[in-house]
Amino acid sequence: MIHSILNSMPLFFGNIRGTQLLIIVLVILLLFGGRKIPELMKGLGKGVHSFKQGLEEAKAEMNKPVDKPSRPEESEPKGKDRSE
Repeated sequence: MIHSILNSMPLFFGNIRGTQLLIIVLVILLLFGGRKIPELMKGLGKGVHSFKQGLEEAKAEMNKPVDKPSRPEESEPKGKDRSE
């Protein structure tokens, strides 16, 4: 059962197979301990949420219409031959 789950991982894992993934998980468990992993995942989830929220705000800002000037003279460029 575990073998079929590990072999059906998404493509973003590249060439990592079940045994290699199991070794990686064990190393992470040894480095951080069982109590720290939920805290790390919570922080990672908040980071991903914040990143997605930032992307949505950027998309909304890019799709917002450009404000037109209220007076026509504001849009005219000022130069040497024009009065300021």
